[in-house]
Amino acid sequence: MNVIDAIKERYAVRNYQTKDVEEDKLKRVLGAARWAPSAYNRQEWRFVIVRDSSTRQKLTKTAHGQEFVGQAPVVIAACATDTSRIMPCGQVAYPIELAIAIDHMTLKAVEEGLGSCWIGDFEEDEVKKILDIPDQIRVVILLPLGYPVQAVSPSLPKKRKKLNEIVTYDKWR
Repeated sequence: MNVIDAIKERYAVRNYQTKDVEEDKLKRVLGAARWAPSAYNRQEWRFVIVRDSSTRQKLTKTAHGQEFVGQAPVVIAACATDTSRIMPCGQVAYPIELAIAIDHMTLKAVEEGLGSCWIGDFEEDEVKKILDIPDQIRVVILLPLGYPVQAVSPSLPKKRKKLNEIVTYDKWR
């Protein structure tokens, strides 16, 4: 599968099969994050992999009852280990760099026949308690991962703006 096909096929999966994710597939998905770029190659992230069913159910409660979080056979808590760095442009670095790593994982998941869904709607302090994550670490995203119940239908194309609606050249127009 080429990258553009993975991009086009990727969607937010909210219904997972009970089938376990094979260890080799999970490692390849996690390996994709390892290859993500970061400033000065700091790789200031850590991923907590949750397979235990009761722990996943607890995470569902932190995600305001989004049941599919616990339904997925794997939930990845994507964490930032250094939240202090500000880029020269003034942006905080950790959410941007971690987003790149997560996106690498979601695209690799598609190639592996897996689905995922970015979850930002959760109680971070509760997730930290459940997973024994230190106070100074930020939990940025929960990423359920597993086999989708249904593949996205090619007959239902994603609606996207035209390129000329999102791109300008040389100046803002």
